[in-house]
Amino acid sequence: MRNVVLVHGFWHGSWCWSLVTEQLAARGIPSVAVDLDGHGLKSTSPAARWGRPFDPAGFATEPSAAPVVTASSAAATLVEQIRRIGGGEQCLVVAHSMGGAVATAAAELAPSLFGHLVYVTAFAPVAGLPVAGYLGGPDNEGEMVSRLFAADPAAVGSLRLDTGDPDRHPAIHETFYGDVDPATARAAIGLLAPDAPAGVTTEVLPVTAGRYGRVPHTYVTCTKDNVIPVALQRRFVREIDATSATPARVVELDCGHSPFLSRPAELAEVIADSW
Repeated sequence: MRNVVLVHGFWHGSWCWSLVTEQLAARGIPSVAVDLDGHGLKSTSPAARWGRPFDPAGFATEPSAAPVVTASSAAATLVEQIRRIGGGEQCLVVAHSMGGAVATAAAELAPSLFGHLVYVTAFAPVAGLPVAGYLGGPDNEGEMVSRLFAADPAAVGSLRLDTGDPDRHPAIHETFYGDVDPATARAAIGLLAPDAPAGVTTEVLPVTAGRYGRVPHTYVTCTKDNVIPVALQRRFVREIDATSATPARVVELDCGHSPFLSRPAELAEVIADSW
């Protein structure tokens, strides 16, 4: 495989992989972190975010300025990113959190570009349900991310966080970065985008054994995750195995939702083992 392509989750951007790319470089492994549609350098912010004095009601009701992004549209962009980065050759793709839904759709679109797909505590909707279809079940009990929403997703068209309110920072820290050192967690919170495209969560993805299923998979479970409970992670592993030619390799890390910040060396070693 030519390169490692690193795919982030909701509200994050390519910046979140910087510690892992450093670790991969130390192992002689070339890697590129990309921004998904609607994130990072492709993100937008509601105008109310910058209003002074700040208007919480306006922030909670202003429609997202981002264009409509779905798992399929983001996957089409990701396929082109992988093709460009790898020069048409296979890459190892690593996907975190909601980036897993996009990478799943991309692997179905262009399986020949995927030498291996590594999920890192990620959504893998391969069984005919949209991501949203997993959120109300018993496997998702204990998740903490929905308490962070600062607006009704149906009203504004996005999953919106208010990262500018310091009173909300402890909950954001606990949810995303529970085992990350406080200084790094504060920096990460400051880099989060306020809006994540809700359309990624509502689309049913066509996933077939003949395309997606022939891509080798690894799944990194994170046992202290407050975003995707470990029971739901293990359900995704079972569903991947039911769709794939060979069982996924499963690696367990005793950590929270963001091992790219709390355990970058260990995560890089898992990636290296799949390269």
